[in-house]
Amino acid sequence: MMCRTDPAPEPGQTQNPDGADTVVTSLLEDSAEELYEQAPCGYLSTLMDGTIVKINTTLLDWLGLDRSRVVGRMRFTDLLTVGGKLYHETHFAPLLQMKGEISGIALDIKAAGGRMPVLVTSKVKTGKDGEPLLIRTTVFDARDRRAYERELLRGRKAAEEARRRSDADRIRLQEALAVLQQSLLPAELPAVPGLEAGSYYHTASPDLLGGDFYDLFPLRAGRWAFFLGDVCGKGPQAATVTSLARYTLRAAALHDPDPITVLTTLNTVLHERYRTGEGRYCTAIFGVLEPAGSHVGVHLAAGGHPAALIQRANGSADCLRTPGGLLIGAVPRAPFTTARTRLRPGDTLLLYTDGLTEARTGPGRELYGEDALRAFITAQPPTGPQALITALKGLLASFDNGPDDDTALLALGVPALPPTTPGDEPA
Repeated sequence: MMCRTDPAPEPGQTQNPDGADTVVTSLLEDSAEELYEQAPCGYLSTLMDGTIVKINTTLLDWLGLDRSRVVGRMRFTDLLTVGGKLYHETHFAPLLQMKGEISGIALDIKAAGGRMPVLVTSKVKTGKDGEPLLIRTTVFDARDRRAYERELLRGRKAAEEARRRSDADRIRLQEALAVLQQSLLPAELPAVPGLEAGSYYHTASPDLLGGDFYDLFPLRAGRWAFFLGDVCGKGPQAATVTSLARYTLRAAALHDPDPITVLTTLNTVLHERYRTGEGRYCTAIFGVLEPAGSHVGVHLAAGGHPAALIQRANGSADCLRTPGGLLIGAVPRAPFTTARTRLRPGDTLLLYTDGLTEARTGPGRELYGEDALRAFITAQPPTGPQALITALKGLLASFDNGPDDDTALLALGVPALPPTTPGDEPA
């Protein structure tokens, strides 16, 4: 058997066993009605055609309307702005009819002070037979939320504009750096009688100036000078050293083209210029080409630079080593060593910076290395400097993420002799 416990009387009330339920029910109804009318959100009930049959004071205050003008006289859509009505007809009402409940829909109502953003939740109440009776709707004030969203939107637009400007500035910077980088390299290699030449410069980062450089220029008596080098570091400071090294080598070669003398002059200039503060150094190969009949003599010296390679016409590849050459600019009197060779028809001399051999390859990110480069050149057909440069460009492109450092390539070769036919032989 169930026992019923009557609620305790409110303060100031005496409990009457016969009328206790009536008193408590009256109090609860008064509290519920007050809660409904003064709730922090708007409430309204409408018939299925949208006619408003009940509305609380909170929503009336937002609308600035009297209850007598609303109840039985207006529909829910009459409270909405033009845009809100359109959305209600095309989306809100069909979804509500389909699902029977819809929540958190953003709309605008015609409030006393103008347009007011709200979030609307509606639910269809049905009878015992399942037939829809009315629609109960809750309206939440979304002005703070809308202001927050507008602030977020303004912030997003400001961030997008800042990013757009940053991207535009970066593009302009990259264009300026590209122009400056090109100014540190010859616009194009000169045509050398009896020789072919090819070059390539790979920039590891478009946001940083590289320190690699090369050149090919004429000397007196039909001879030609060439050099290729790599300044330690990147950025404007490295570009300054690059420019100084390039023009020092050219000026020194025009005065005395002996390779050791030229590199010694560059060493003196760099050491004297940067002996205080942060030192600035470079590696370099400088050489002289002297055409002599069917071959071209090569006399070069190097300081701290990777050995030059020669792709021979017979398909082999030789290293032209200059052991003992010291980093240029590091000490007042740096030792340099020379090497000599001859380029015969079909031979190509290749100079490169260590961005090529120190590129990371494979799953283990190991250095590519000089042995791999020599094997790669041996595998290429000896068809001249331009073909070798094209093959090396493909090699650089095949490295994962590209080389981490800038890479300069300079190839010089003697054209192969045209094949002879029996009709070309002398009588």
